[in-house]
Amino acid sequence: MKSSTPTALITGASSGIGLELARLMAADGYNLVIIARDQEKLDLIGDELSEKYQIEIKTIAADLAELRAISTIWQHLKKSQITIDTLINNAGFGDFGEFADSDWPRIQQMMELNMVALTHLSRLAAPGMIERKQGRILNVASLASFLPGPLMAVYYATKAYVLSFSVALANELEPHGVIVSTLCPGATATNFSQAANLSDSKLFKNSELMSASEVAKVGYEGLKQGKLVIIPGARNSFLAAASRMAPLKLAAKIGRSVQERDN
Repeated sequence: MKSSTPTALITGASSGIGLELARLMAADGYNLVIIARDQEKLDLIGDELSEKYQIEIKTIAADLAELRAISTIWQHLKKSQITIDTLINNAGFGDFGEFADSDWPRIQQMMELNMVALTHLSRLAAPGMIERKQGRILNVASLASFLPGPLMAVYYATKAYVLSFSVALANELEPHGVIVSTLCPGATATNFSQAANLSDSKLFKNSELMSASEVAKVGYEGLKQGKLVIIPGARNSFLAAASRMAPLKLAAKIGRSVQERDN
């Protein structure tokens, strides 16, 4: 990839918010490294964006929940002399149901992807950004970051970790010219709800869902402006503020109420 052109690495880039962020950054002239599990989808996206915007795109099919995947990818980028100027940690998934009945391998995979992979990639990218005295990291959390989430207890906890970690990292990296932002979308029209078995929940049935493109646009603009926490939508911003003021027991009841299915 051309050294004079900035390069962004985006995880979970084959659909939803990740794909829309890839489109926005391609339109801005970024070269891209896009990562997801489906190589065929990635190649189609890569062909589309490289032809439309005359940029270079590297596609990498990988399951980032596998512990060795991150190191393998980073070593490959290093050998290819690809410098990551902007890192977008978007990959993640959720799961619905009582924790006591949950499938442990799936829960473990969720924690590995939502927290460990994001943290590992940030750790690998940060030193180079510090050395160059510039760089940007966008970690995608959720409105779920702001309150406990019964029936999705682990997912909500992973997103609370993302927010806490990202805000702390932003404080550490700011003196070095590196910006860290956290995107906290509410319910969004992506395949997340289906994958998490949430399609029939009150949250997705009764909410006016933002589109992935709307969320991505707000997130990308917020990153460019150096915002610490980015919450798309006035209603979501209000809910985040209200949840912070509520006692934890009440916040948990609120979290449960939006997850439950209509009878």
